[in-house]
Amino acid sequence: MAKLGVQLMMLKDQVAQQGMYQVLEQLAALDIHCVEVSQIPMDEKNTADLERAINELGFEVGALSVALHPKPGIDSLSGEFEKVVSDCKRLGARYVRIGMMPFEAMVSKEATEAWAAELNPYAQRLANEGITLCYHNHHADLIQFDGERIFDIVRRVAPDVYFEVDLHWVQRGGMAPLDMLELYQGVCKLIHVKDYRVAALPQEAIELFNAGKFAEGYDKFVNIIQFAEVGQGNMNWPALLPASEKAGADFFFIEQDMTYGRDPFDCIKDSREYLKSIGY
Repeated sequence: MAKLGVQLMMLKDQVAQQGMYQVLEQLAALDIHCVEVSQIPMDEKNTADLERAINELGFEVGALSVALHPKPGIDSLSGEFEKVVSDCKRLGARYVRIGMMPFEAMVSKEATEAWAAELNPYAQRLANEGITLCYHNHHADLIQFDGERIFDIVRRVAPDVYFEVDLHWVQRGGMAPLDMLELYQGVCKLIHVKDYRVAALPQEAIELFNAGKFAEGYDKFVNIIQFAEVGQGNMNWPALLPASEKAGADFFFIEQDMTYGRDPFDCIKDSREYLKSIGY
């Protein structure tokens, strides 16, 4: 069975305020002992706290985040390759992941091909170190150029790069997540588990409609999709999670990009309790 963890992006403010180890202690109290690190600097303090949590709290670091080229706040494959490998080996992480390709790489087939061609040699180098590189999708990765999705272009040009599938973003991109998992079986190593909620129509939209401002009201109407706690949206998790394992998943990471004023620990607790109720 795939291991269940949390995407630490949800708790980046808490890590900055309280420290990594204190945050991990709170996750352990929620019966979560695995994390993916994103949007948190891999400086010595945070890395040492992760190592301590592995030794003292039984944590596992499922994946670390990288960029292809240098950018603030994140290690890059082109600039800090040896550090990335060293951090993975120090923490026992078998996966690194790229959270998004540059926007410029999404504008055409040729741009996506060029980005993927530059990425694949790093995936090969990482594989030689026992580390698998994964690429995390958003809805934009369902863009089609000449009938070929960005997903497909990356697989064709960079066959050594695997996928971190964000099931919410697949749904938002207009592809049935179960279809995606079946199509890319064997490639989907990491899974982001977050629900897809349709929120109530805001009063502001009604007021705009009543004022005769149809275009403005309609914009509010079509933008009522929310990121949701697992089990509090419309996605079929009892079917999706087994399908994800069949597609190759080693890790499930609870993630919620926005919590709409709720304490993220409360959101994680709700997601964890729901997942436990269906056997995870």
